[in-house]
Amino acid sequence: MPRVWQVLSQGFSYLIVFASIIMLGWGLLGFLEYFTGLAPLMPLQNPTFPGGTQVVHWVLITLSGATFLAGYFLRWRYTPIAMLVLFASLATMCAIQTFDFLENPDRYRNFVMECINYIIVSTYLFRSNRMRDRFGQVAMVGAVPSSPQIV
Repeated sequence: MPRVWQVLSQGFSYLIVFASIIMLGWGLLGFLEYFTGLAPLMPLQNPTFPGGTQVVHWVLITLSGATFLAGYFLRWRYTPIAMLVLFASLATMCAIQTFDFLENPDRYRNFVMECINYIIVSTYLFRSNRMRDRFGQVAMVGAVPSSPQIV
């Protein structure tokens, strides 16, 4: 059974890498459309969002994809913490968009699903052996930090 968990963990880590590539590309295409009006694949701007909200939206999406990819490939030990901060920011932005601007009937379900996704990925980044091996141990839950002995 442990081999099955290793394979699933490896697959999930690759899924996060793939999703980060999508996020980075989506963010860059969003900026391209925002600043130039060009939409090479499809329109990405939401006309119900004010301009400033849309800019923050693209900054967070682009930064999330780029941060995870850079952190993953450079083995940056603070990647899980950086992603937690970015996920909290994305969830906040999504809450503002959901409750203030969006009008589609699935907006609340989509918001909840997005938050669940952030929780699952964050938990995996902090708790999985695979990510601890990749990034190092960021923090031990319940551990008391050691302090130097003064003699």
